[in-house]
Amino acid sequence: MQFLLRQPDPRVQHRLQEAGAHPLLAQLFAARGVKDAAELELSLAHLLPPAQLKGAEAAAVALADAIARGERLLIVADYDCDGATACAVGLRGLRAMGAQVSYLVPNRFTTGYGLSPAVVDLALQQHGGKPDWIVTVDNGIASVDGVAHARAHGIRVLVTDHHLPGEVLPEAEVIVNPNQPGCDFPSKSIAGVGVMFYVLLALRAELRSRGVFDAANQPRLDALLDLVALGTVADVVRLDANNRVLVAQGLRRIREGRMQPGIAALLQVAGRDAARVGSADLGFALGPRINAAGRLSDMTVGIECLSTDDPARALELAQLLDGLNRERRGIEDGIKAEALAMLDALPPDADSGDAAISLFAPHWHEGVIGIVAGRIKDRTHRPTFVFAPAEDGTLRGSGRSIAGFHLRDALDLVSKREPGLLLRFGGHAAAAGCSLVADGFERFRAAFARVAGEWLEPAMLQRRLEVDGPLPVQWMLPEMAGLLGAQVWGQGFAAPLFSARVQVKQQRLIGERHLKTRVRLLDAEGAPGSALFDLVAWGRTEFLPDEARIAYRLESNTWQGITQVQLVLEAVEG
Repeated sequence: MQFLLRQPDPRVQHRLQEAGAHPLLAQLFAARGVKDAAELELSLAHLLPPAQLKGAEAAAVALADAIARGERLLIVADYDCDGATACAVGLRGLRAMGAQVSYLVPNRFTTGYGLSPAVVDLALQQHGGKPDWIVTVDNGIASVDGVAHARAHGIRVLVTDHHLPGEVLPEAEVIVNPNQPGCDFPSKSIAGVGVMFYVLLALRAELRSRGVFDAANQPRLDALLDLVALGTVADVVRLDANNRVLVAQGLRRIREGRMQPGIAALLQVAGRDAARVGSADLGFALGPRINAAGRLSDMTVGIECLSTDDPARALELAQLLDGLNRERRGIEDGIKAEALAMLDALPPDADSGDAAISLFAPHWHEGVIGIVAGRIKDRTHRPTFVFAPAEDGTLRGSGRSIAGFHLRDALDLVSKREPGLLLRFGGHAAAAGCSLVADGFERFRAAFARVAGEWLEPAMLQRRLEVDGPLPVQWMLPEMAGLLGAQVWGQGFAAPLFSARVQVKQQRLIGERHLKTRVRLLDAEGAPGSALFDLVAWGRTEFLPDEARIAYRLESNTWQGITQVQLVLEAVEG
C-alpha cells in the first residue's frame, strides 16, 4: 500500500477560506476539485433546474394528462436500495399529486433485472387489471424487448433511469435519463432516485401551470429528500455538487427528526442516532439493510418499509430487514472465505499477468456475489467478477472494478470477441453485471482476463490510497470530528483520510476481532509528541509494528459521559 498526498490548489483554498470556510475544510474541499464557494452552497435553491434534464418536461405532461384522465400507473422498480427508494419516492410523490399508482418489483432470482417481457406479463396479472402506464425507476434504459412487449399490450411506458444506454434505446413514450444521447444535464452521476425526484419536480410545475396547485398549496416534495439521500449514497454514485445538495438536504431533515417512518425505524434497528446521522450511516447502516431484501428475499419488504406511514409497521419491517441483513452477512462471509481460498489456489495466468479475477462455484448464492466481488476487488486491487448459478440454468455474474478499467466497456468487448457467450450485460465503469450461458464460465474467465491484460498497465495494479496529509494536533478535537462528520462525503468526494507516523505504545484485541491501540504522533523529524490517542482498527487482528505510517479517520467517542477523539485506522503504508 502506497499513500498519495492529495494536493489542494492553494489559490482555491485561499478563496474558500476567504469566503468563510474553516481552514481545514478549505484545504479538503480544494483537494477534491471544488473551484469556488458557490459549489459549497447546499440549499435547494442551488439544485439544477428540471428543465435541463432531457425528457423531464415531456414526462410531466404525460403524467399530468394521465392523472387528469384517471389512468392507472404502475411503477416497475429495481431490487437494490436505489430502486427501492426511487419506488417509494415515486409512490409518495405521485399519490400526493392525485395519481392512481401501484408498484411491481422484479425478483432477482426469477424475472431478473429490469422491465423484461416476463415482468410485463406479471404487470398484466396485477390485481386491478392492466395498467395504462408503466413507469420504470432505476431501470428501463436497456429494456428494449420489455418496452416493446408492453406497447404490444397497449401499455405506455415512461422510462426513468440513470444507467448507461446501449446502442439501441427502447421505444418508450418518454425517456428521462441524463446519460441518454442529447441530454445536457450536467449531473450525469445522479442516481435513479434523483431522476425520479426530478420528474416529480417537473410534474408539480406542470400541474401548477394547469391551475391544479399554486405555490401556497402544493405537495411538499422536500419531504422526500431523506429517501433521495439514502438512495443516492447507497448507490455509490459520484457526489458532484448537485448530488451533494440532495444528500445534504436529506441528512438535514433526518437530523431534525423530519423523516419517513421507515427511515426512523431503520436508524433505530441499526442503533444510529438520527440527530448525528451522516452519509456513512446511510451507506453502511441503512443501505445494506434495504439491499438485503433484494439479495435474499423480495424487495417488496424494503419498499413497504420506506412507503408506509405507520411507525409500528415500519419498525416491524425494519426488524425483518435487519434479520435478513444478518443472514446476508453470514452467507457472504462463507462465500468470501471460499473465494479467497480458491484465489490462493489459482495458478498464475500468463496471458493476463493476473490482471483480473473471475470466480465461480455451483453452490454460491446469487444474491451476495456483488458484495463478494467488491471484497475481493478491495483485497487484491484487481477487476473482479464472481458468478453463481441462476434458477433458469444460466450463470449470473457481478463485477467490481478499479480506477482506469471501465467494466461495462470490458464486457462489451468480451461479448464481441466471444459471440453467444454473454446473454445480457450492463452497468457502469466501476460495477456491472452479466448473464452467461450455462457452460460459459471458463470462456468468460479467459476473455475477461485477456481484456484486463491489454488495458491495465502494471502501475495501475499497484494499490494506492489518497490521503490528506497530517492533521495538526490542535485540530484533533471532538469538535473537529463533529465538523467533519456534518459534511457530505461519498463517492468522488471522499471522506477525509489523514496520515501520520505513530509510535505504538499499547495494543490489544477487543472482542477477538478488532485491534485497539494507544499511539503517540511523531513529527517530521521522528520526535514523539506529548499527546496519546486511541487508535481503533475494526476487523483487524494483526498487531502493528512499534512504529508505522498510518491513514486514519478522525471520530469522536463518548465513554462514561466523557467525549474524546479517536483515530480509526484505514490502512498501514508498506
